Amino acid sequence: MARGASPGVEPVVGEPAAVADLGGERALLVADVHAGIEVGLRYERGVELDDRADERRERLSDLLAETDADRLVVLGDLAHRIAAPEGEEREELETLIRAVTDRVPMTLVEGNHDAGVAEAFADDLDVIGAGGGLLGGVGDGGDEARRRRTGGVAVLHGHTWPDPALLDADVVCMGHEHPQVRLEDSVGGSRVERAWLRGRLDPAAFVGDDESAAAAPEDPPELIVFPAFNERSGGTWVNVDGQSFLAPFLPDALPAGDAYLLNGTRLGDFRRL
Repeated sequence: MARGASPGVEPVVGEPAAVADLGGERALLVADVHAGIEVGLRYERGVELDDRADERRERLSDLLAETDADRLVVLGDLAHRIAAPEGEEREELETLIRAVTDRVPMTLVEGNHDAGVAEAFADDLDVIGAGGGLLGGVGDGGDEARRRRTGGVAVLHGHTWPDPALLDADVVCMGHEHPQVRLEDSVGGSRVERAWLRGRLDPAAFVGDDESAAAAPEDPPELIVFPAFNERSGGTWVNVDGQSFLAPFLPDALPAGDAYLLNGTRLGDFRRL
């Protein structure tokens, strides 16, 4: 298992993606694809960039083949513009979704940029709502089960408070944050790289509900914050003063998390970088 991996969830070395063991199914997980970002930046900011739609689609297709995945799970923000997809963005989504679903089923966890995507592609996608859901667990996660682990992998985007039932998972995977680190060299140069964040989850901070947190399993799940699949989508610089997190439960829900580069290098506690 690669460094930074959790039981059942293993990052793909060198890529902003992970493979999850869901029992009878092997899933490729990515977050924040932001299809149509070039169209969005042109519309929002007047910025002209070369179109990388083909590259994004080919990278996903290659990763599905390399990992021998049975399903693609997108942890929110499959699309970029916060509106029903249209024009060039819709064309990219149609081509991307077709390329994926010709190979494997595709699940979308709704993110804040996915307004209208689930409806527009209802016949092509399995959709999990914004509160998140459990994949590959055992049992229904009802009240009687709250003190025992139902297992599996919980998935959410992270822009809103999650369903407390996610606390029954072994691992919680989320997007939205686009974590990045700024690295400096000995001569004062710097570069920004995408990063993973991983650590034990604080149930009370995660669900914002003392009663639900009290009913959580005694051994809380791990939380994995995924880097953005789209390298153009910016993000939270976790080691730069003054940067604030986007998720309502971060950083409090990750009181002692480590940061990892895409190549697996462990940087240590993200709060002390």
